[in-house]
Amino acid sequence: MNIRLTVLAGDGIGPEVMHEGLRALERVAKIGGHRLELRNGLIGGAAIDATGEAFPGQTRALCEDSDAVLLGAVGGPKWSDPNASVRPEQGLLDLRSALDVYANLRPVATHPALYDASPLRPERLHNVDILVVRELTGGAYLGEKNRTADSAMDVCSYQRHEIERILRMAGELAGRRQARVTSVDKANVMETSRLWRSIADELFCAEFPQIELEHMFIDAATMHLLSRADSFDVIVTENMFGDILTDEASMLCGSMGMLPSASLNKDRRGLYEPIHGSAPDIAGRGIANPCGMILSVALMLRYSLGLEEEAKLLEDAVYAAVEAGHRTADIGLPDTPPVSTQAMGDAVIAELG
Repeated sequence: MNIRLTVLAGDGIGPEVMHEGLRALERVAKIGGHRLELRNGLIGGAAIDATGEAFPGQTRALCEDSDAVLLGAVGGPKWSDPNASVRPEQGLLDLRSALDVYANLRPVATHPALYDASPLRPERLHNVDILVVRELTGGAYLGEKNRTADSAMDVCSYQRHEIERILRMAGELAGRRQARVTSVDKANVMETSRLWRSIADELFCAEFPQIELEHMFIDAATMHLLSRADSFDVIVTENMFGDILTDEASMLCGSMGMLPSASLNKDRRGLYEPIHGSAPDIAGRGIANPCGMILSVALMLRYSLGLEEEAKLLEDAVYAAVEAGHRTADIGLPDTPPVSTQAMGDAVIAELG
């Protein structure tokens, strides 16, 4: 297979983890006999410094002409002025809009080798395998905004078609898993949630009668995610709630550095990135965990390219490396020196053979 990818290393630790993700991808591509065409683009703070824009037109063109896009991270204190007219996060929002990636998939699966890295007791971590499906292009993050000296407004708005398409994707994915969907909302307070809940009931009754659907308020979901995480299969929710839940869920797996994400459009072309940010406090020190980036590459192989065997090979290699004792600082063991970003990448590649 010929694979055309746009690589956006971004800011902070983005270039460091991207380097290891690409090394792992190149090894898997060689094993599978695939040809890679990698094109590099600028986004976020790096793009602002070079062009004055967070998502330059040249980068947009590359992304729109790719099978998939790999992203490191954006942002940092250099560009953190809230009054700035151009900010790195605008580039990320523009990228999502350009690709129309409305469905953000974040798998959360615990692994016995990392139970010790989680702040939760091991018995709370057994058999956790969750897929969070987050709506990505609507809600308060992208709604109408206004600010004065004494007031501010972020409008949370959703249209029926936006809700239907994310619920439909959740139903389709649940059909390949345990056939259970938990729809998370705040229907006791918010009108958008009331609309969300009514559409969910209609759609699942009509299109997915075989899927067990339950509704849960966001405050209850945040509690149950830590107290009985193994009871969830697929969680579907709106943009802001999904952002919060998946950051919380990272503690089940030991570190945000371990979690990947996929953002898909209707054609399953996607944007793939670890869920962590640019971590400017550790940038350039060679200690960032590249596993979230490497596992994001695996999601790309699965969802956009249909290469399930290669995806599984890469995922297995990551956890084999962890089981063998290779740990970056964020998932380190007491009295065991952590490995560097590159050494972690080396360990994963060695497991690939």
